Amino acid sequence: MEIVAKILIAVVALEHLYILWMEMFAWETKGKEVFKAALPAEMFKPTKGLAANQGLYNGFLAAGLIWSFLIKDPQWQANIALFFLGCVVVAGIYGAISAARKIFFVQALPAILAIIAVLLK
Repeated sequence: MEIVAKILIAVVALEHLYILWMEMFAWETKGKEVFKAALPAEMFKPTKGLAANQGLYNGFLAAGLIWSFLIKDPQWQANIALFFLGCVVVAGIYGAISAARKIFFVQALPAILAIIAVLLK
């Protein structure tokens, strides 16, 4: 189960690195494709700074999950991973409530599965 937990944590971290990239560096291109149903095309340029700020926060989530791989003590490693995965779950649930239900399945559900795997290892 430890390998499954690490794979799931890595998947969640990679997802948040992708979100960082999209929101910070590709908001007016890839962001426009991904969020076309949520925002009119003319809103991407004026919201670029806001999106970049959101991207930075997603980067912090990814950094925390990656940091958990570098911790030698198994209990601390699990605690750090659980904290950052919990943050992802909260963000995913909030996004599902406030923006689009799809966010729950794309963001929160993988983190929930990773939490379960970490707790079962």
